[in-house]
Amino acid sequence: MTINNIDRFKAKIARGELCVGTSITFTDPAISELVGDAGYDFTWIDMEHCPIDISTALNHVMAVRGTGAAPFVRVPAGDPIIIKPVLELHPAAIIAPQVQTVADVERVVAACKYPPVGIRGFGPRRGRGFGGQPYPEYLTDADEQIMVIVQIEHIDAVNALDEILAVEGLDGLCVGFNDLAGSMGLSGKVTDPKVIEVTEEVIRKTRQTDKTIGISMGYDCEAVTHWLGLGLQWISLGGDFNLLYAKLKGMLDDVRAIER
Repeated sequence: MTINNIDRFKAKIARGELCVGTSITFTDPAISELVGDAGYDFTWIDMEHCPIDISTALNHVMAVRGTGAAPFVRVPAGDPIIIKPVLELHPAAIIAPQVQTVADVERVVAACKYPPVGIRGFGPRRGRGFGGQPYPEYLTDADEQIMVIVQIEHIDAVNALDEILAVEGLDGLCVGFNDLAGSMGLSGKVTDPKVIEVTEEVIRKTRQTDKTIGISMGYDCEAVTHWLGLGLQWISLGGDFNLLYAKLKGMLDDVRAIER
């Protein structure tokens, strides 16, 4: 059993089962624990767009250890200097946004892997039980315990998809609809047929490889049904902020309707 629950996530994918997560944007780690207790397979801890720093991310990662959920962390950029300390939190996955070229992807993979595969500096603490696991034992599968995922959210990355999928050490892709649409001159039009067609191509090609394919999106039952039908393996739906808002707004509207 790994402390980041990646074994559970991978086992479920291997059985052909869908893994479901949601985005974490608030700083309180109780949110992550709540999501895990609710039965979600993973959390998407967002350091790219939200006020989550390295200390806060650590709290979120630790909060789900006993829930079975795998903590994924989206870093602000695919920069090795940014990625290095996040790796020491021992999350289940690093998600790098805004890759556009094969070189971008290779840089991310290298940052996440120890030599000779990559350039990750050696300084594990939490990942080896704060010293409880001998270095040789830790190194036998350290690279496999943290998945490396890149977001396909630019048309240039789609155009380089075949080469990206061939990058050794890359574990998976995730489509980002909004930025992908923007890169196609279709900002805000995530349901445009051209965006849908490109996304379908990414899913189809990825499923022909050993990489996993996921999507991050708002909750839309009809859209989820469509993507699952194409072989999607994992999906991050909504996030703490919009789920909370929707529930609060709906509850208030119900009460106001009764009042009238």
